[in-house]
Amino acid sequence: MKANMVAALVSGFLAASVGGQTPDNFGEDVAFLRQHSDARLLKAADGRAQIVVVPAWQGRVMTSTAAGAGGTSYGWINYELIRRGFAPEAERQGLEKHIYVLGGEERLWLGPEGGQYALFFKPGEKAYTFDNWKTPALLDTEPFAVVSEAAHRIAFRKEARLVNNAGAEFRLRLDRTVTLLDNAAIAAVLGQAVPGQVAAVGFESANTLVNTGDQPWRKETGLISIWLLGMLRHGPRVTMVIPVRPGPEQLLGPAVNTDYFGAVGPERLKVTPAALFFKADGQYRSKLGVPPQRCRPVLGSYDPDRRTLTIVQFNLPADAEKLPYVRSQWKVHATPYAGDVINAYNDGAPEPGAKPLGPFYELESSSPALPLLPNQQVLHVQRTLHLEGDPALLEPIARQVLGVGLAEIENAFR
Repeated sequence: MKANMVAALVSGFLAASVGGQTPDNFGEDVAFLRQHSDARLLKAADGRAQIVVVPAWQGRVMTSTAAGAGGTSYGWINYELIRRGFAPEAERQGLEKHIYVLGGEERLWLGPEGGQYALFFKPGEKAYTFDNWKTPALLDTEPFAVVSEAAHRIAFRKEARLVNNAGAEFRLRLDRTVTLLDNAAIAAVLGQAVPGQVAAVGFESANTLVNTGDQPWRKETGLISIWLLGMLRHGPRVTMVIPVRPGPEQLLGPAVNTDYFGAVGPERLKVTPAALFFKADGQYRSKLGVPPQRCRPVLGSYDPDRRTLTIVQFNLPADAEKLPYVRSQWKVHATPYAGDVINAYNDGAPEPGAKPLGPFYELESSSPALPLLPNQQVLHVQRTLHLEGDPALLEPIARQVLGVGLAEIENAFR
């Protein structure tokens, strides 16, 4: 999640209201979501691979499973908040004045969050504090319209108007299509077939941002990026893995940026020439980013206790290092378009005795922020896969896709 939210996290409201999901069972999650939303289920013909999507919550994928209703549910869901529902604007309290942390295995946001071109601070606001931070209703409480629906696919559309911190107006359309991937599509992402003894689920979201106004979007007044964030279940031995391009820092710059919530020590972040290893135990609030000149179009995690390998793959432009990526930290930026493509977040208490948001962890990717002319668009596609089974069968997949073996991941912090 985002920076400078300490005030809300330590409040009595948050202590009383933030609660994570407790079931591990996908069927229970679906039943709960159907009680409180217009949840839609996409599932394979054999009923094993399934995802649940909620149109009213910006078409977000709430969770998935590779083994049917009785299988593991991979996404994090905020049961307590969903039970309460949305309050009228005038009655929103505490954290809910700023955001509804509903959870969800993949949600659509827009960047930048902070800075002089921020979408999360009202026009002219120069104090980038939590009291002044607010998630646009477009990304928080407003529903997306369903434009088509089938057994394996659902498409959404949303027309909107946003004004950024610099006062620039954006008229836009968001088109989002979520597709449950079949075995052939999963194999194409992985570059190899999934062994029959491995349970697998995968979904793709194709997200298009269109300039529907009559004026071009300009760097000088702010640009917008597509930002996809996945909230997943933490665990004591879960480790995030982010492959990086090796090379000297004087040529490529740093492999990782940690200037989000402060320093991340070597007991939680391990940097090697080929990959970053980042703890996802839900015990320490921390975030990192990888800039375009260093990132590869994939990241993931491994949970040895659930025997689950997670892969997130996205479309990275071939010339990404030459394109503008927004910076979202809560401050004025000297270089507002020198941001990160990949982000990873581990939830935890912001200070001793305080409550975490979940806990959970997040795997995130962003599109470049392009100076779109009227009717021009940018597309950002992301695919999320979960593979559950014998580690010996997951090992070659990890090596092929992430460039590291499971033992290296599991032992990164031993």
